[in-house]
Amino acid sequence: MKKIYRIGVEATLEVIGGKWKPMILCYLGNGPIRTGELKRNLPNITSKMLTQQLRELEADKIISRKVYSQVPPKVEYALTDEGRTLRQLLVDMAEWGEHRVHERQAAGEDVALLHEDHGGYLNFEPITTEA
Repeated sequence: MKKIYRIGVEATLEVIGGKWKPMILCYLGNGPIRTGELKRNLPNITSKMLTQQLRELEADKIISRKVYSQVPPKVEYALTDEGRTLRQLLVDMAEWGEHRVHERQAAGEDVALLHEDHGGYLNFEPITTEA
């Protein structure tokens, strides 16, 4: 059966939608990372949810998984070239969120933003899909 998307953002959200995937991708923007380090950076995610999100991103070819044969086993995740094409989208999302937090702070709300560095997505040059 043919998959039909009403608008392009629907196709994007199918791959990176949800609470955790964009955050996982931002941490992977710093370079390959192990599951335990991701879990430490995302303390509110359950191990089951982290595993599910990583598997989905891997199935969509946004990240790669490398298993080292050692005891205990070591697994690293990294962005693929396709995953790196999401750079500008995630930077734009971060900037929009930062602006919104600052507006809420100015309105007197008790909100805080721990980092304004756009995650790792500023650590590499963007890859474009243009030919």
